[in-house]
Amino acid sequence: MKFGPKAASVAAIAAMTIALSACGGGGGTPAGPAAAGTTSLTLASLQDLKSFDTSVAHIGHTMPIFQTAYDSLIQRLPDGKLAPMLATKWEYNADNTVLTVSLRTGVTFSDGAKFDAAAAKANLDYFKKAKGSDAYQVASLGSVDVVDDSTIKITLATPDPAFEYYLTQAAGLMGSPKALGTPEMAAAPDGTGPYVMDKASSVVGSQYVFTKREGYWNADLQKFAKVTIKILPDLTARTNALVSGQIDGALLDPKTGKQAEAAGMKLNSSQVDWQGLLLFDRDGKINPELANVKVRQAINFAFDRKTILEQQYLGQGTVTDQVFGPESGAYVEGLENKYNYDPAKAKSLLAEAGYANGFTLKLPSFTGYEAIVAVITQQLGDVGIKVESVPVPNANVVSDFAAGKFAVAPFQLYQGEPWVAINQMISTTALYNPFKATTPELQAMIDAVHNGGTNSAELAKDVNTYVTDNAWFAPLYRLNQMYYTSKAITVTPQLQQAVPSIYNYAPAK
Repeated sequence: MKFGPKAASVAAIAAMTIALSACGGGGGTPAGPAAAGTTSLTLASLQDLKSFDTSVAHIGHTMPIFQTAYDSLIQRLPDGKLAPMLATKWEYNADNTVLTVSLRTGVTFSDGAKFDAAAAKANLDYFKKAKGSDAYQVASLGSVDVVDDSTIKITLATPDPAFEYYLTQAAGLMGSPKALGTPEMAAAPDGTGPYVMDKASSVVGSQYVFTKREGYWNADLQKFAKVTIKILPDLTARTNALVSGQIDGALLDPKTGKQAEAAGMKLNSSQVDWQGLLLFDRDGKINPELANVKVRQAINFAFDRKTILEQQYLGQGTVTDQVFGPESGAYVEGLENKYNYDPAKAKSLLAEAGYANGFTLKLPSFTGYEAIVAVITQQLGDVGIKVESVPVPNANVVSDFAAGKFAVAPFQLYQGEPWVAINQMISTTALYNPFKATTPELQAMIDAVHNGGTNSAELAKDVNTYVTDNAWFAPLYRLNQMYYTSKAITVTPQLQQAVPSIYNYAPAK
């Protein structure tokens, strides 16, 4: 089938979707790249951070910046497994509501303050009180008690299958208790991490420079003497910086990736997000037609996923019919190919639902998504569903979704751990379930995951099967994150993270 926008739109779409899903500044002074065996690392970040205060830390593009200076309680390894960091061991009680955590001793913050149980409690209490962008990570946190100098007891108001994972993310970052919430911490980090900020060489919005911290408790994580992170939101600027040798690593897209490969850069590919349509209005509050599952299934059958992926992203991804990724634990292989491209089937389902003459959907269109909106418009139009495009300022996109202003929307979401994903897009409290759609059957499945402990991921397969069978979404494909590096370094992609953790880099041998 012939579509409107083609591969020329790749750069524009990818640049915007990458930024939106894993959620300014300008280029900095050029710095030489690392040579083989070097102790210097220079990376590009497409997002700047609001401040170095741990309460505003956010999963995704800025996490490596925080990781240079802050340790987390638990470390998440590249394959997603959890490992000791500032916490040496942790264990739940029988009903998974009390987590007892043993802490590393002999560790200090960069200001000389001691890391201990009181410091860990101060950080967790502060993170909950501050209500930052990732405050949802401590929504279940009831209280933190100091058992002794190296032990805390975390009591949850309700079981949280993702809580240990959250302690590897923003909620687990540990800053000096003396600095929490101060302007000084906002301007410069004060943690126990492997590097300390070189304030004289750092320029807000341009670059952040860190040097190896002397006496750090885990020398194995300090693979470089200096780490520089340049804020380069512009895709062309990142590409040029990489191929010209100003930086050692950057997230690119299929089109600019070809330029990087021609210059000898290495592709480190992973899949983090899925892209497609969010079918918000499952109860038909805006579009009564969407309350009928056959209509939602018809929408799924209307898309030629393989061709769309090839034309829009040069084939860099994997077509899919489900919103849980293969590494999530909730992935069900048998759900793939459930909605193979079949416009005749789509028309038949619409007729069975009483809409043989089709109906009209209003679809938001915003910067970076114009091309995919055009493709969606054409393919839905082919089966009788008329799409009216509604321009939306990028600053209003998520808030408009949350306010329930649209029945459906094109978007790209992170494929996280099952409980994280459920609370992102499926539960009645999820941001991307604005109409709070649910059924008793689905809620029972969600409750089972909630209380499932170590079996929660397996139980989440039932949730995945339900929302796929009932067409809560119309996923198109899982996109490849195309992270390129110079020959001077090696890196291992981080599972379910937009860019690698800072620990995953090493000088090339």
